[in-house]
Amino acid sequence: MSKLYAASAMLIVFAALISAHAAEPAETAHPRHAETYLGFDRNDYPGDETLAALRQTFAFTGYWLSNPPGMRANSWHGKREALQRAGFGFLLLYNGRAYAELKSAPNPGATDGEAAARAARAEGFRRGSIIFLDQEEGGRMLAEQKQYVLAWANAVRRAGFRPGIYCSGIEIPELAGGFISTARDLHDSADARDLVYWVANDACPPSPGCVFPKLPPPPETSGADFADVWQFAQSPQRRQFSAACTKSYHADRNCYPPASGVAGKLHLDVNSARTPDPSHTRP
Repeated sequence: MSKLYAASAMLIVFAALISAHAAEPAETAHPRHAETYLGFDRNDYPGDETLAALRQTFAFTGYWLSNPPGMRANSWHGKREALQRAGFGFLLLYNGRAYAELKSAPNPGATDGEAAARAARAEGFRRGSIIFLDQEEGGRMLAEQKQYVLAWANAVRRAGFRPGIYCSGIEIPELAGGFISTARDLHDSADARDLVYWVANDACPPSPGCVFPKLPPPPETSGADFADVWQFAQSPQRRQFSAACTKSYHADRNCYPPASGVAGKLHLDVNSARTPDPSHTRP
């Protein structure tokens, strides 16, 4: 009886531990939906007057928490409520450092991660939302770059948010032979597998080009089967990758949404995801 009692007690404790663990917020708790959804991103806020038209095509939008690359200001600041009222989900994005900024300075990853979390809180986004670190440089990541990404991710976690990464999924040749993409190189690193991946691959194929289908291509068909978001068209068109899709782009090489058209000069990048709110900003 004493052994049976001990075993029963252990089962009760084990069940309690499982229950407690299930109650904790888990980084992998967001299920993939069967549907796919279309989204857009761009460096400049498109303007309040365009939201209704854009919402006819897109379920979610990118949202910069910092100055976009090459910009001295962030026109997305303070626009969360307007976008939320219009019915958009979000891709929260923070501009990361280029290698040239990392190779001769102390690792700023933790400082940048804290800044990203502060910006998300200031914009009114809830704890647990996914913040994507924008990494524009492609190919295999150097040691300093990986250290920066991981330090950034750890700081974002400590602040109560979940870290993600926006990076290239295009396979490029290596000097020693073979091919590698930034996304695959980072995902193959044990410490980075739990990041949420927003993969950019506008190469045709697998990209369908500048199109806006009612059933967008699933992110896992981007060439990175671990991707949660796929950016499959960019403005301006990068012909070195997407020459086979040239006819889908405008003559000026940009990608324009059907509702707003060329007249508004509202060029953008196009994304797909299996949720209408890829940063999981909604309760």
